[in-house]
Amino acid sequence: MFFFVGLAVVFGCVFGGYIMAGGKMAPIIKAAPIEGFIIVGSAIGAQLIGNSIGIFKGAIGGMVKCIKGPTYKGSDYLDLILMVGKLLNVMKKEGAVALEAHVENPDSSAIFGEYPKLAKDHAIVHMICDTLRLVVIAQGNLDADAVDDVMKSAIKTHHHDELKYQGTLASIAGALPALGIVACVLGVVKTMGAIDQPPPVLGGLIGSALVGTFLGVFVAYGVFDPLASRLGQIIDEDGQVFKVINEMIVNTLRGHPVPLVIEAARSVISHHNQPGFAEVFDGLRGK
Repeated sequence: MFFFVGLAVVFGCVFGGYIMAGGKMAPIIKAAPIEGFIIVGSAIGAQLIGNSIGIFKGAIGGMVKCIKGPTYKGSDYLDLILMVGKLLNVMKKEGAVALEAHVENPDSSAIFGEYPKLAKDHAIVHMICDTLRLVVIAQGNLDADAVDDVMKSAIKTHHHDELKYQGTLASIAGALPALGIVACVLGVVKTMGAIDQPPPVLGGLIGSALVGTFLGVFVAYGVFDPLASRLGQIIDEDGQVFKVINEMIVNTLRGHPVPLVIEAARSVISHHNQPGFAEVFDGLRGK
């Protein structure tokens, strides 16, 4: 919603101010398709040269994510804490070996099945299962600090990979002004080929060329740069799910009481998504 509001404000202020100053939209509308084809097309091509197809697709998906917003809301964080908490309760009551059925076949796990949205996120499932698998193999005899180090390394790697998508959008934003100049220069070359034409014709050709510079700068700083910034915010926020998993598993392995484990998990969640302590505690007790 805010994405479209912001986009409307950007376009409204730029073109509205231009029209209020007496500018005519006809020259821009006439030149925009060709200039835009040169600028946007070359920007996409440059990213295909500089990135793998996976990263390029991820950047496109990141643009969609900017429109939809973060994947996880407050209720999802509550579900995550409850899901991990139930798995850890199985370990406490039945021993580490009892987790094997859940971590080896999460698709058939009754606990994962209670939370379909989280179970569909392979990164979350892998983070939980890969870590708890170590607990199963070691039959609970694991150094909590060593597990903490392994999990934080995995989280850092995942976060770094996600930021590559933001980097691609930022790279597009950085390239567009220069590519706008390229389009403008080509327009000037075209104009010089018609130097014998009367001033009104030359004025139209020069105006069309300058539209290229305008579009490059406008799309870069009015669209793609804000998109890259927003995607970075979303990646950071969605990354909190992994910190929750880390805090719950590590603090449980350290033997901390349930209230402290809950508070440790809540502490890494942004306040607007943070579930209440009472609802988490009651949820884990089955109320």
